[in-house]
Amino acid sequence: MMKTILVVEDEKNIRELIKFNLEGAGFNVLTASDGKEALEKISNDIDLIVLDLMLPKIDGMEVCRKIRANEKLKQIAIIMLTAKGEELERILGLEMGADDYMTKPFSPRELIARIKAIFRRTAELKDDKNKIEDEIIVFGDFKIDVSRHEVKFKDKKISLTLKEFELLRYLILNKGRVLSRDLLLEKIWGYEYAGDTRTVDVHIRRLRKKSSSEYIETVRGVGYKFVKMERDGD
Repeated sequence: MMKTILVVEDEKNIRELIKFNLEGAGFNVLTASDGKEALEKISNDIDLIVLDLMLPKIDGMEVCRKIRANEKLKQIAIIMLTAKGEELERILGLEMGADDYMTKPFSPRELIARIKAIFRRTAELKDDKNKIEDEIIVFGDFKIDVSRHEVKFKDKKISLTLKEFELLRYLILNKGRVLSRDLLLEKIWGYEYAGDTRTVDVHIRRLRKKSSSEYIETVRGVGYKFVKMERDGD
């Protein structure tokens, strides 16, 4: 089934360039020129949003926040576009729930590769659910119901984005192992990341805020390790 992508970009030339290239890659593409129009067009029929940070009427950060706060829409993947030098904004975008970001100017080919990687990982996760439909992962205070895409921490349900869910599941399944940032990018985002590994760090920070930082141990200069706390009995 053809995937539908919403491109939200106020600069017409960039918006049309992205639309042209995505349609050439086989995607169905909708467009919006400001945040207000974007929110009016977002529905469950949208599979992914390419979202510019600086938008008229409602900025990209607020659009992202509203999507992630909506139970029916929060699983839509978001790639945020930022201008060169907007490092703080990129971090805030990831903190708000963006799955990935790209810095302008960027190659349309790279954008397509990122999008395909996200869809590929989503399909793989669905395949995993079909193969292990009733899989329940219990570790310490965590309980993950794979088929329901549900996570509980200390018997309280916590809301995770798709990438946060995948990252937590992978960390738990590889508990005790030191996992490098590059490996996590490859396994969760599905591509060799050209640039820094801030994406992983921000997603880890969000997981820590939503549950307990005690379980995710930082291995300085390498990556992260998921560990079981002594108070859990072993």
